[in-house]
Parts: sequence; C-alpha cells; structure tokens
Amino acid sequence: MDANELRAAFTRYFTDRGHVAVPSASLIPHDPTVLFNIAGMIPFKPYFVGDESAPWPRATSIQKCFRTPDIDIIGTDTYHCTFFEMLGNFSFGDYFKEEAIPMAWELLTEIFGLDGDRLWVTVHESDDEAEQIWVDKVGVPAGRIQRMGDEDNWWGMGDTGPCGPDSEIFIDKGPAYGEDGGPKFGAEQRFVELWNLVFMHLNRAADGSLTELPHKNIDTGAGLERILPLLQGLDSIFDTDLFLPIIDEAASICGIAYGQDAKTDVALRVMADHARAMTMLVGDGVLPANEGRGYVLRRVVRKAVLAARRLGVDKPIGPALVEVATEVLGTAWPGLVEHHDVIVNTVAREEAGFDRTLRAGLGKLEEAFATGEKVLAGDVAFTLHDTHGFPVELTEELARDAGVEVDRAGFDAAMNEQRERARAATRAAKAGDESSYRSLLDTDGPTPFVGRSPSHYEVPARLLGVLAGDKPGDVEIFLNQTPFYAEGGGQVGDTGTIVTETGIATVYDTVYALPGLIVHKATLDGELVAGQDAVATIDGPRREAIRRNHTATHLLHAALRSVLGDHVRQQGSEVSAERLRFDFSHHEQPTPEELAAVLALANDAVLTDDPVETIEATREEAERMGAIAFFGDKYGTSVRVVRSGAHSLEFCGGTHVDSLGQIGPIALVSEGSIGSNTRRLFAVTGRVALDRASDQEHRLQAVADLLRIEPDGVVAALERVLARQRDADKELSKLRQQSSESVATELAEGAVDGIVVGRQDGLEPKALQTLAQAVLRHDGPTAVVLAGTPDGVKVTIAGAIGPGGPNATELVRALGAIVGGGGGGSAELALAGGKDPARLDQVLDEARRLLSE
Repeated sequence: MDANELRAAFTRYFTDRGHVAVPSASLIPHDPTVLFNIAGMIPFKPYFVGDESAPWPRATSIQKCFRTPDIDIIGTDTYHCTFFEMLGNFSFGDYFKEEAIPMAWELLTEIFGLDGDRLWVTVHESDDEAEQIWVDKVGVPAGRIQRMGDEDNWWGMGDTGPCGPDSEIFIDKGPAYGEDGGPKFGAEQRFVELWNLVFMHLNRAADGSLTELPHKNIDTGAGLERILPLLQGLDSIFDTDLFLPIIDEAASICGIAYGQDAKTDVALRVMADHARAMTMLVGDGVLPANEGRGYVLRRVVRKAVLAARRLGVDKPIGPALVEVATEVLGTAWPGLVEHHDVIVNTVAREEAGFDRTLRAGLGKLEEAFATGEKVLAGDVAFTLHDTHGFPVELTEELARDAGVEVDRAGFDAAMNEQRERARAATRAAKAGDESSYRSLLDTDGPTPFVGRSPSHYEVPARLLGVLAGDKPGDVEIFLNQTPFYAEGGGQVGDTGTIVTETGIATVYDTVYALPGLIVHKATLDGELVAGQDAVATIDGPRREAIRRNHTATHLLHAALRSVLGDHVRQQGSEVSAERLRFDFSHHEQPTPEELAAVLALANDAVLTDDPVETIEATREEAERMGAIAFFGDKYGTSVRVVRSGAHSLEFCGGTHVDSLGQIGPIALVSEGSIGSNTRRLFAVTGRVALDRASDQEHRLQAVADLLRIEPDGVVAALERVLARQRDADKELSKLRQQSSESVATELAEGAVDGIVVGRQDGLEPKALQTLAQAVLRHDGPTAVVLAGTPDGVKVTIAGAIGPGGPNATELVRALGAIVGGGGGGSAELALAGGKDPARLDQVLDEARRLLSE
C-alpha cells in the first residue's frame, strides 16, 4: 500500500463496522489548553470529559497532528517526525475492550497483512480483563503479552479527569535491530509501537481517587507514518512515499546524494520533515511570529534553512520543498493545493527574513571571535539564539572551528531566566486560560444569545469578565447576554462594538471559549471593567449578508439531493458575509447540466418567497419530522430545526432570513473534488451575486467587442477562431517536422564512429527525444545523445541507442546527475532532466567519453 491506499483501507475498515468517518480537524485546536492538535482524540475531548454528548456512538478519523518534544532528534533515527497523521477509532459509551481489541488485531493482520507471530502486546499491570481478551478471544500467546506500569500503560488527560489503562501493540523487527525480550525488556529499535488502545472508563479526582465514568469509552491511535514502512517492506519512515520525494528534492537542491553520508542524511531528513510540517502549518492558517504557534512555525522553518546552510547551500530552499510536499500530501489534504500560493509566499518571506538575521548573527559571532578570547560568553551565545535564531549547537560548532569554547553553563543560566520570566507572565489570567473560562461558566452559566432578530442587533448588556488578549490592546469580553452569534455550524462569528462609558471595544470575532460560554474577541480603546453596563451592537449589514448565504446553503443542499440523489449529505460548510462554501458527498463530478439544474431549483425556491420557519424540538421529534442533521455538527437533546420553503428541513442553530426572497439571486462560483466521494462548491448571493453577474456581462461585452460581433455570437465566433488555430497548429507541426528531419539529417552526417552528441536548445523534452530517434534512424549513427535547455532554466537530456549499444536509461541517469537531476526510460530510449544549464557542456563531454568507451 502507498499512503493514500493505507488511509482508504483504514477508514473503510471502520466505516464498514458502523463508525462514522469524521474529517480531520485543523492543526489549530478549539481546545485552548494545547497549541496544536497532538492526538486523534483532541477534537473529541468534549465528549470524553462530558461537556457535550457525542453525536455518534462510534467514529473513526485520520487526524492531522503536530508535536515538538522530539524536534531536536528529528532525522537521527528512522521513526520520529513532527507532523504526522493519527489513525484512530473511537467509542463513546458504545463498545469497549472486548470489541476494540479484536478489531485492532484483525485490521493489522488480515487487512494490512502483518505477521501476527511478530506482534507483541503490553497491558497495564492491573488489567486482567484486557490480557484475557488478548489470549482467549484473539489468540495471542501469553508469552508475547507483557504487563507494565502507569508510565507505559496508563493514559490520562492530565492530573485530573478521564483516564484509564491502555494496551499497546508492537512489532518485532528482528534480531538485526537489537536485543530480544519484548517491548518491556528488548531494544527500542527492535520493538516498535504500532497502536495504542486506551480504555477510558475512570475519572481521577484532585485527591487522586478513581471513580467509574458514566460510560466506558475507547480512544485508539496509530501513526500512519509508523505503519506505512512496514507495509512497504522498508526500515525507515523516510524511505516511504510520504518523505522520499521531498528528500530527493532536498538532495537535488544541496547537490548531494541521499544514503551516501550519515551526517548529510540527517540534514536531508530534517529538511524533508520540516518541509512537511511548515506546509501543513501554514496551510491551516499558522503564520510566523515570535510567540505561540507562530514561533513554533518560525523555529521549524529556521531549522530547515540552517540544515541546508550547514551543507553549504546559500540559495532559497523553502519554496521548492513546499512544492514537493504539496505534491506528496495534496491528494489527502487538498487545502494545501487550494492555499498553495499563500503557503509558498509565506515560507519564502520567512526564509528571506531569517537569511538577513542569520547574516547579522554571523557578523556578531565573527566580531566575538576577533577579540581573541578563548571562551565565548554565555550571554553572547544566548543573544545569538534569542535574537538571531542561532541554535546553541551551531554556535558551538562554529566556535570549535575557530578554536573557541562556548560558556554553556552561562548560556543555560540565561535560558532558564527567560523561561522563568515566561512562566511568571503566564500565571496571570489571559486569553486561552481555561481555568478563567471555567470559573466564568461556573459562576454565571451559559451566555444567552438574543440576537437572531434584526430588532435585537443592539442590546443592553453587563460585562461579566474582561481578559487580556493575545496581543497588546486586545481583550476577551464576556457578557450576561449577547446579540453576537458565536462561530458554529459553519457560520462565522459576528463583528461589531461593545461600548461602556469608559471604553469602546471593536469586536473582530465571536467564538465559544467553552461549550455555552461566548467570548467576544476585540481591540480596546479606553478601559472596560467587569460589572459595567454596556451596549452591544453587531455589524447589521454583515449579518444580513451572512443570513442570506446561510439560508442559501440549505436551498443548495436540498437541490443537490433532488438532482443527484438522496445519498448527498453535507460534509462541511463555511458561511461568511462574502460567500458560502458547501461540501457534500457524491461519487462523481456533477455534469454541467446537473449543476445548472441545482442552481435553477435553488433560485426557483427564492422566487417563491416562502417563509423561513424555526422550530424548537427534541432530537427525536426533529428526526421524525424528517429533518437532516449536518455532518460533523454537534447537537444536544433539544435542537432547532429550520424549514426553508417546501423542500428543505434541517437541524441548524445558525441565523437565517425571514423569507426566501430576501436571499436574492444565488450564483455558483465553482465546484470541484476535495477527496474521495466528497465535492465542494462555492456560491454567492444577493448584491455580491448581482455584482458578479454585472462583471461577467461587461467581460462578455469586451470579448464581443474584440471579435467585432454581438455578445450572442461569441461562442460561435470563438469556435471559428479555435478551428483556425487548430489548422494553423497542424501546419506548424508539419513545418516543424520538416525542420526536424533536416536537423536530424545534419546531425547524422556529423556522426563520429557512429556516435552523435549535440546540443539542441529550445525543444521540449518530447520533441528532443523525437529528434534523437530521428537521428538514429539514419544510416551511420548507432548511439545518440542530445541535450539542451527548453527555457534557460531546466535541462533535458535524450538518449537513443541502437542494437548492441549501452543501456540508454543508465547513460542518461549518469548524465542527469551532473545537472542535479535524474531520468528513466528503456534500454533503447531514455530521457533525463536537471536544473543546472551552466553544466550542459560538461554533460556533452561526459556523453562523448562514455560512448567512446
């Protein structure tokens, strides 16, 4: 299996067994206690801790994860990485050990085909039940089951809260990887963990006591990157299709070969791992900064750049590595393709900025060495690290080259002082402090949302709490009631103002700090104090645009189901003032006629101007009414159901127009695939749709003017133009063929001992290969190598070899290596590429030498 096949097989196994396939959450979690999603269970945490009821009894996901504890050892072994994909299955009070354990074993041995005799199991020292299931129900020999303590086989969310024993599955890679003895006593490189099954059924109190949770839950996690090399018969994650193409690109940039030198191999692996990480982080909206997530991203980019610089590379590396990382990951994570330009430009800017600080840092270091002191002061090393991003290890290495010792103790002391200052700063209540959120929720209860009607877009309120924001001048505001809609159900949060007699807060986002607790994120002019009376006002025109787009998503959903079939279900959405995005399940690309029918049905519904009704009901009542639940949304026992005209009835907590006519025209902007059986469309409504139609009309008129016809005749006129173009292309192709034959004849006449080696610029790879074949067809030549640059940037090398000659593929690969590339083909005909046109003459000389031999 390649990575995509592994993802598909894992998901299919669990969906076939009643699990709902839940799309990955962003790397940026809703949980304010963690910087990144670090495990598959993080998005499901509200269900495990009891804050919310799970919308499904069992689920499966492939979650994007990012961890940094091991960042400094990346590349030094075969299995650590920063960004990874966590395969998981989850039960929220549905099944427990007796079903989770056999499913894990069946998937690994029967679906993935791993040898059960090589698998070992660990269980918690107190878990007799799990061990018995492994022996009796699965058939694992007792000799391959080992009991271990809390440090290895107990999992919890922290010092308090849900927790429980776990059981881990390991694979024995064999004697070549170290001592025997199983996971408990054997070598870590030999016994590699594949899967962790957490049996979460206990709750730990502050005093350390354990009590049973109301429901027994299952939380499992298996690293895609760990399993993939085993299925591909490889020793290292870096040799799989998830890493090797990026390593090859890094090696090409650096002008070295992977697998030839242990030290340079580590650097190449660092570059590949960090390229994946920076691509995914920026793709999910993280931007470089000096704190928080942004600082982690900055560190990742800088470590990749430093790895290249230490190999002597002084040209940009980030954009090229991001390109290949996007190719590797883009099928599974199409957002990378969608945000390609943003990702590349962000990384390029960060690398350029670091190059400037790096040069400044090297200057500072050289100044310190010039003093003649044999010891570099610790505070100087710390300044280089803190201000210029110099890892102390790099400073030590450069110092050794200069015969200078670094005061590491002084550096460590300065670092510890900074960490203590950071700890002291975080002890104050601030944005993202869950304990502050929890205190507000416990004291004042959930925040009432009162702003559905336009008559309540401005309401009086009282400040319950004000916390410092992430940036100077930013605050988080909590009210006793609010007209601001908090982001949820695909609808963005409201913006507006909160005004008291001492200050004005401009709200730029509204979200849930905790389930039920609404936080208004704002910039502050003046001062706000808890207890003050305030006037809370949302941006009314913006909300009206959002309402139009939200109701339009319901109409489009109903129309898609009517045209394409009842299997169509919403898979996600984003409703903003500017546009709507709607993701839906469908097994193939809709035809233009089907999309036109969908749009017609939705606009026909608008023309009815039917009322939009909201119904409060229990979930069971809503389901009996035939209401459709949105994929992935969270619903309680009491729900809101929105009826939008005659054909749409859906669960929804968002805001909507009062009647369908208020939506105005609905216009489709684009539609495409975002994954297996999942499609995505973008649409606009109201004034935006009218402006778009007007702009398209003006463009059509401009095209008609160029063609000197009326707009109604544009299509026919363009068809005539294209027909003439095709005829011209055919004629040009004939002329090129004649010219090529002439060039081939000229080259063949210059053969020396049957060998033709020449340079031909301006030809695309296929054309150069065709020319080489044409030369070989003439009498005389027995071996032909042509090389050139089609565009002044890339290099193409074509080889055509007659009977009894050398292997064409081996020949062009050797030549391609000279220009930093590679190639392939057959023994008679092969093609190579490269990136260094300046070395073309060297390629031609080497071709003559090799063919002469």
